Amino acid sequence: MNRAQISPRNALPFWMSLGVVPLVLIGARLGGAWPLLVPAYAWWMTSLLDVALGQNDANPDIETPDSALTWYRAVTLIWFPVQLCLIFATLAYASWSDHLVWWEKLVLFFSLGVSSGSIGIVYAHELLHQGSKLERWLGDLLLASVMYSHFRTEHLLVHHRHVGTRRDAVTALYNEGFHRYFWRVLRECPRSAWQAEAAMLARRGLSPWSPANPHFRYWALQCAFLIAALLVGGVAGLGWFLFQAFVAIWQLELTNYVEHYGLTREHLGNGKYEWVKPRHSWNSAQTASNWLLINLQRHSDHHYRPDRRFPLLQTYAEDEAPQLPHGYPLMTTLAMIPPLWRRRMNPLVRAWRRKYYPHIEDWSAYKAGTNPLPRL
Repeated sequence: MNRAQISPRNALPFWMSLGVVPLVLIGARLGGAWPLLVPAYAWWMTSLLDVALGQNDANPDIETPDSALTWYRAVTLIWFPVQLCLIFATLAYASWSDHLVWWEKLVLFFSLGVSSGSIGIVYAHELLHQGSKLERWLGDLLLASVMYSHFRTEHLLVHHRHVGTRRDAVTALYNEGFHRYFWRVLRECPRSAWQAEAAMLARRGLSPWSPANPHFRYWALQCAFLIAALLVGGVAGLGWFLFQAFVAIWQLELTNYVEHYGLTREHLGNGKYEWVKPRHSWNSAQTASNWLLINLQRHSDHHYRPDRRFPLLQTYAEDEAPQLPHGYPLMTTLAMIPPLWRRRMNPLVRAWRRKYYPHIEDWSAYKAGTNPLPRL
């Protein structure tokens, strides 16, 4: 396998996310369908580049020090101020200018939500996995700007521990369509995040209503954003802010749906499950979509070493981990059409079962999500 080069020049493609900034501003100024340049850039141009550039299976040296990653990390560190300015500048302009009618604003804030979700939440995900207080705070602020702060707890304490089991809400079940999955996750994840923090506090002898519970920080940050949106854009502006947040959450959960669809860990009995392995995440080595999503598609390695910074994530060969036929932008589009999604992905899940678990003859409990919940 090739070795990836870590250098400032090779960090540059990961800055392609900044391309959405002028596109949002152009869309706000020109109105009409012009804001759709943002999803066209994030989804279709990236997918076309994937076809043109092919796959990148080069792995960097995992011993590379943080000091060599400055230009890789910088794009995640600057993204919160960029997103903050983008959201509130767009909100002020759309609220107080008179040349945009309601449907043009709908298109504009849909596109803004695509940016906040496909870039902002992905960067928040990278930041919240790091040990630096600054990075974790920036991750919290990015999540609060889309009203999804509980994602930090749910992701760190629930998803990474229980992925591939029914205790993890965002592991999509076999045959579960995205639209049903989406509303289920919106119900289950806030509750599981609260329960996870409550359990941690209980082990320290503290009440879930203790100030140590980070949910109070989550709520305070989200309220601050709601107040700011109300002050900048009035009641209508508050509505548009919430709409872009909803679109961002939809983008996140589309990605979550794709990442683990149908991949379940083997139940060993008595609530015990096998350890998480590379086989429990779908991977994609497409070059351009990994630039935009800062290697999120190297997902098996992320679950193996959650604190590994994105430039150092390793890719896996097909005999080690399941591979998606396309990058996330195309796969999430396919997920929006459940019959087409099942036709494309179910045979891959069945092949995965035959390859890794030939001894399991009855998959009914895995498909229905009725295996015993893993021990806490």
